Amino acid sequence: MAKQPMLKFISVDRDMPEKRGAEKRREDFHEIYAEFADAKAKEQASRCSQCGVPYCQTHCPLHNNIPDWLRLTAEGRLREAYELSQLTNTFPEICGRICPQDRLCEGNCVIEQSGHGTVTIGAVEKYITDTAWQEGWVETIKPAQERADSVGIIGAGPGGLAAADVLRRAGVQVTVYDRYDRGGGLLTYGIPGFKLEKDVVMRRVEQLEKGGVTFVLNCNVGKDITFDEIRGKHNAVMIATGVYKSRDLQGPGAGANGIVRAIDYLTASNRTCFGDSVPEFESGELNAEGKRIVVVGGGDTAMDCVRTAIRQGAKSVTCLYRRDRENMPGSQREVQNAEEEGVKFEWLSAPKGFAGDPVTSVKVQKMRLGAPDATGRQSPEPIEGAEHDEPADLVIKALGFEPEDLPTLWNQKELEVTRWGTIKAEFTSGQTAMDGVFAVGDIVRGASLVVWAIRDGRDSAAAVLNYLNAAQAVAAE
Repeated sequence: MAKQPMLKFISVDRDMPEKRGAEKRREDFHEIYAEFADAKAKEQASRCSQCGVPYCQTHCPLHNNIPDWLRLTAEGRLREAYELSQLTNTFPEICGRICPQDRLCEGNCVIEQSGHGTVTIGAVEKYITDTAWQEGWVETIKPAQERADSVGIIGAGPGGLAAADVLRRAGVQVTVYDRYDRGGGLLTYGIPGFKLEKDVVMRRVEQLEKGGVTFVLNCNVGKDITFDEIRGKHNAVMIATGVYKSRDLQGPGAGANGIVRAIDYLTASNRTCFGDSVPEFESGELNAEGKRIVVVGGGDTAMDCVRTAIRQGAKSVTCLYRRDRENMPGSQREVQNAEEEGVKFEWLSAPKGFAGDPVTSVKVQKMRLGAPDATGRQSPEPIEGAEHDEPADLVIKALGFEPEDLPTLWNQKELEVTRWGTIKAEFTSGQTAMDGVFAVGDIVRGASLVVWAIRDGRDSAAAVLNYLNAAQAVAAE
């Protein structure tokens, strides 16, 4: 049995504000919390069975050495645990917060499989890296030797930032171009702050800046600068734009006011967290306060929307998903969290049309699961005559994302894409058919997980280094 933390009791009297002050009380709280968190991390880490086949590691896209840093944590060797975790993961504190561990490492923990409850791997990962930042163990990027080679990265999301980190540590001169005014991509503007605090993301962006990475923000490639200009400035280019084109709703009234895209809704909410002035939020257009909210979709973005609406003070929040609970793509843990917070889920339900402009209700069509589709999942089909109206003041479309038409936007017809519009690139290396042009993350995979974007960014950065080294060798001959 793990030793429980000794709780400290602080005497409180009427003169406490004058005697100690708010700052001292905060220090006391953080001291108690830190002691408790340390004990819980060690307790959970000590539950790891150190099994012969670490399924947690094999089911992690980054193949993090989870058993070993759990063992080090259990032994109180936190700095070693952190150093081991960051060898394979550029942003462990981010993955610890937002990875769907129930589908990856924790869901494949042998203790979980045996019915005794998983080791909370994500929470431990978050704790050891947060501790590393607090203790000053996270060092500034300092390449052993500078290189003249230059790489341009289009997109400051997790894939682009992970690649920038690897390349800069190797001494490469790195410039990151991004359409937003802050780095981070969807980490900054797509994921709510209650899941991923924005200072955690900005801290990593600042680390890269201090390490010598140049950020060119508010830069829309194809408008503010051409793709050819970027290629002309750098020895290699990496495309890490992600996928931002929202899938749309169909049916009568789908163009009514009050029907908005999830990315616009979440971006407005996240901007307010930074203290930005957001007219669409202040006017109520992208604010759920006091409204009846209907979110359409069943992925992680839909869960982000419903939970954000609850926090904004929505009158009611309903989520429509056309398949059943077992077939939804989002995290089951997120669904449970949303239900506990008051979200109503209508499974096997799809919007058929919308009334009012601005919208006042959604006509909901009940569905059933029929024959499997090309992916093997059962296709939803409507149940004739099974319809009802769901009141709504704001409808949020969270149906997923598709790639933008980059060859057209960038005037690069030779940039090959798949039939889904994603960029054709070699597996692991990210090399495209264009010389010196690589692509990583969702723009290659389609909408996927942050952890996969990090993996792609790291792998492709290694391939870019090989490309640069080969070019140098040829030039030297």
